[in-house]
Amino acid sequence: MIEVKKEPRILAQQVSFSHRLARISGLQWLLLIIPLGYIMILMVFSMADFFKLSLFNEDGFTLEYFRHIFSTDIYLKVLWVTLKIALLVTFFSLIVAYPLAYMLVRTTSKLWKKIILASVLIPFWISLLVRTFAWSILLRKNGVINMILMEMGIIDQPLELIYNTTGVVIAMTHILLPYMVLSLYSVMEGIDQKLLLAAQSMGARPWKAFTQVFLPLSIPGVLSGSLLVFVMGIGYFITPALLGGSKTTMISMLIESNINTTLNWHLASALALVLFMATLILLFIALLLTGKNPVLKELE
Repeated sequence: MIEVKKEPRILAQQVSFSHRLARISGLQWLLLIIPLGYIMILMVFSMADFFKLSLFNEDGFTLEYFRHIFSTDIYLKVLWVTLKIALLVTFFSLIVAYPLAYMLVRTTSKLWKKIILASVLIPFWISLLVRTFAWSILLRKNGVINMILMEMGIIDQPLELIYNTTGVVIAMTHILLPYMVLSLYSVMEGIDQKLLLAAQSMGARPWKAFTQVFLPLSIPGVLSGSLLVFVMGIGYFITPALLGGSKTTMISMLIESNINTTLNWHLASALALVLFMATLILLFIALLLTGKNPVLKELE
């Protein structure tokens, strides 16, 4: 008999990155270089040129602007408020979006699925400024929310829902919620629903099957949506500027003030670089935490 030699199959995970690059054809290289060059010119070079102002002035290299930021309580307080609001918005967006995305996945009716998706995507079709002004009307003392709560007897006097952290978090959560829903839905849609049925057929209660099977598999969507909402929320300007008060000043508002009002571009550049580095550090911490997740390791 003729022996047929079987060549060992090479798993995709075992193929080196350099080998994958070597297999890219000329046209694919062109499709890779054009977007990369676009990003480098319009983002990296422009950001580097702007950040250079924080380290150099007319006298040369200096750390004066960073010393001014970290030695002044107001700047440290603004940085803390920025991080706090971004974290709160991320948390509440996840709390609202997770059941909504789960309902989308579990809904068998195509009509209801389209209706829910349309209601989620409607905010994308409305101007950010319009949505922010709409919330300013809803949240004021004589607004719809306070009137309904007072008529129902829940409160005796209007609540302070605007020009504070509460109003900013509510409006930003509504605006950034679709990003969280779509991130979660894209991952949940790929989870085999038969796994839940298999777990229940083996004696697991529905809530236990959800917490031990579905929830761990949806963690990639939770992390991607949370990072997306957090990074977008940390640099928000319009909503905090219109709905926030003096105690809810975010770092983006200070950057805008130093650029357009005080014309202190060096300090604005230093503030932007501090915000940029803080974002990178938090993303690096999130990357380290996700590296320990067994579900994500299987996806690599």
